[in-house]
Amino acid sequence: MKYYLTLLSLVFFISSSAFSQEKVVKYKVSSGETINQIAQKFKVTPFDIYQLNPDARTGLVPNSVLLIPTKTGEGKKEVSETKTVASSGKDIIHEVQPKETFWSIEHKYGITDEALKAANPFLEKDGVQIGQKLVIPAKGSAPKAAAKPAKEKGAEKYVYHDVQPKETKFGIAKQYNMTVDELEKRNPDIVSSLPVGYRLTIKGTAPKTEHVATETAKPVENKKPAESSKKAVTYMDYQVKPKETFYSLGRVFHLSQEELVALNPSLSEGVKEGMVLKVPAGYIAPAPIIAAQVPTEKPADSSVNKPVESTGGGIKIVDKVKSSENENVEIVELSKKRGINERKKVVLLLPFNMAKVQSDTSGTANRIKNDKFLNMTLDFYSGALMAIDSAKTLKLPIDVAIYDSQETKTTSNVVGLTQKLQDADAVIGPFYQSNAETAASMLRSYNVPVISPLSKDSANPIDNLYQTVPSNDVIRNSVFDYMRSKNGNIIAVVDKKKESVINYIKQNQKGVAFASLTETGGLDVANLKSLLLPNRMNYVVMETGNTAMVKATIKALLDSQKTCQVQLVILEQNSTLDTDEISFDNLVKLKLMYPSVTRESDEQPVLIYEKQYRLKNKANPTTYATRGFDVTFDTMMRLVQGKTFQETADLMTTQQVDNKFQYYRKEDGGHANKGVYILYYDTDLTLKVAN
Repeated sequence: MKYYLTLLSLVFFISSSAFSQEKVVKYKVSSGETINQIAQKFKVTPFDIYQLNPDARTGLVPNSVLLIPTKTGEGKKEVSETKTVASSGKDIIHEVQPKETFWSIEHKYGITDEALKAANPFLEKDGVQIGQKLVIPAKGSAPKAAAKPAKEKGAEKYVYHDVQPKETKFGIAKQYNMTVDELEKRNPDIVSSLPVGYRLTIKGTAPKTEHVATETAKPVENKKPAESSKKAVTYMDYQVKPKETFYSLGRVFHLSQEELVALNPSLSEGVKEGMVLKVPAGYIAPAPIIAAQVPTEKPADSSVNKPVESTGGGIKIVDKVKSSENENVEIVELSKKRGINERKKVVLLLPFNMAKVQSDTSGTANRIKNDKFLNMTLDFYSGALMAIDSAKTLKLPIDVAIYDSQETKTTSNVVGLTQKLQDADAVIGPFYQSNAETAASMLRSYNVPVISPLSKDSANPIDNLYQTVPSNDVIRNSVFDYMRSKNGNIIAVVDKKKESVINYIKQNQKGVAFASLTETGGLDVANLKSLLLPNRMNYVVMETGNTAMVKATIKALLDSQKTCQVQLVILEQNSTLDTDEISFDNLVKLKLMYPSVTRESDEQPVLIYEKQYRLKNKANPTTYATRGFDVTFDTMMRLVQGKTFQETADLMTTQQVDNKFQYYRKEDGGHANKGVYILYYDTDLTLKVAN
């Protein structure tokens, strides 16, 4: 999931306008205070403070005065309005605010659904719309008085929903025109999780005889455990790190984008560095590693913890049956295909840079807290250890050695480790592309495969170098290959600013029609519609950050669904689609599709991995931790198939927790990965894999 100084005054004006509806207080900065401390004190984000105080980005000056936005004024306004309603005894007019629903309005004024719709007949047809003026009948102004007759007459019908596999809180809330917060208030047991089969109360009071539909949710039948579960849900503050996105935050805290926004409304403007978010408590950064345990010549076999419970046994491998550009695959259990007893050696070259850590006068803990690269390394290492534990559980004949590669972007100690690497059956690392190339060149004559775990830069042609992260062009190519495999009619809507995308399509994707633009750079809607074919699936590739063009494209495609099949496609993450101005429902209607190097899965082996990782590390696995597991486990399993790593790379496509490994030989030499998932939003609001 990029403005310059010339726009600063405009940004400040917009920010001031937005906060004009809130109360702004002045705060005098004390000596030694940080922006985060002040933000937490007033329960706002550092970004909110920076909006009103741009100069604060360069540092805080003691005794200087900051403008701090608060929402207390708005809260008081709501209270006073409620009192007026209760005492006036007359009908009042309510203007619908963003995110309000039938339930929230009825709950606020203590009226029934029937009473609200009777006073506003148009609601039956149009539903609740932002900015609508609703008549609130006086009879419903007293919540208690309205509530009792409803119970006595049984006017409020009980509505329930049984949770189905892959359903999310956001999807269910959308289905019943309510917010995630309202859904959780009615069902406090789902705050921490959403069990499949759990019976949710959507409306009314559940009859005493009705319980959870399946055995999965039986514990909630007892009221005491339910209450204790509710109390156990606590929250903490989390500061957003550079380059974090909705996806990365969701992976860390096991929350969807919608759930994150529900907890933190400020995220509706996008994820911004420095934000202080409300998240479920329990996230703990990976524990620091004792220095003496990291660089070792001994097999990791001797120092790893107890093996995880059958984590590796269920990971699957895909054998390619080569036919055409589209490959048919047969999924079999990799653990059942083992056919080798000869011991293999895997080496991990990880950039711990222990000399720097030990010489840091601020202390190891402080360095781990502030060094992003070291944090990434430790996450990758924690995932790799999980893979090693899984290999032990499967009793694979593999020894693992881990060395500190002492990396920077331009240097490493790989050359000094040559003698220790010559007899390896596979080397994972180094992290930086240039260092991986150095290792591959050095080990080429020994036929040792070097697996580059993180870099996606264009590599030099070295026969024994394997890049595990697909390049940008490979990712783009994969979605075009998929669309062609479906005999699709491909149309591109690309604004003039996306010159690189235009050039890429013209040079690499022949036969793609471009929708015309107007003289002002807008979309020529009539031309776009004329390019759609009634007898084929029409894939419309939209690449623009212009909100007006995005809206025009979506509207044109929705209109065209009456006469032909259309699907919206993007080639990379588009932050414009995450804004409130773009309806998520419309994106679902168009089954928004995009390529991704990772997936989200609820398959049993994946769930086992995540559970075991949490038990071992007291934290959810990050993207880097899961990649550490996937790359390490995939490498080890390839080595026990009775073939060399090179042979398995030519023959087998594997699928691990998040990542797919489909190696191919590049024309100029070396190997790269084209294992890409094509994901799309289905009508049930879940994200599914198309290929």
